[in-house]
Amino acid sequence: MKMSPALKGFLISVLAVLMAFGIYFLFLAKKDAYLVDNPTSETYYFKLNKGAEKIISGGQYVEVDLNKGQNSIQVFDKHKKLLYDSAFTVARQRGMVNIAHQDYYIHTQYYGYDVDKDSLLMTLGTTTIDNENYFGAPKHFKSLYAEDFYYNVNENYDRIIKNIQKTETRTKIFRKQDFLNYYKEHYQF
Repeated sequence: MKMSPALKGFLISVLAVLMAFGIYFLFLAKKDAYLVDNPTSETYYFKLNKGAEKIISGGQYVEVDLNKGQNSIQVFDKHKKLLYDSAFTVARQRGMVNIAHQDYYIHTQYYGYDVDKDSLLMTLGTTTIDNENYFGAPKHFKSLYAEDFYYNVNENYDRIIKNIQKTETRTKIFRKQDFLNYYKEHYQF
């Protein structure tokens, strides 16, 4: 069977599209994950949805599988004494379980061509952390579960502008000290 130039062109274009999708999904796609985070120096044991017991050391995070809808968690201290037995609802494809009920902040980052990020942050208002005001009104979070963010504690903001035609925002959840360090490094008010 002899291939016509049109058929060769079609096969090459299909191959190029398949390669592009393969590269995207292997290297570029953002992987959605649920994390259990422990910013303290304590060690905790926990069971999700009455499953196997897991351990999380101080300063660590653990990737876990959660179901959309109702989930349960039992948390134990380092002596395996039950600290609490609670439930939370999962609605999105990424989230974080705050096992130690510590302070976290959800911050908004602006992207776009010729964006004055500082003035945009100033219009959002301020949040007071340790008697100091921080522009951009980062949302304080201390409850058991959060999912109102784009980047989790183990991810960084994008470094490149994806769409130069308009201003875009992305949110990231930070541990308290990580947020304070990030803010002081990136903003001059």
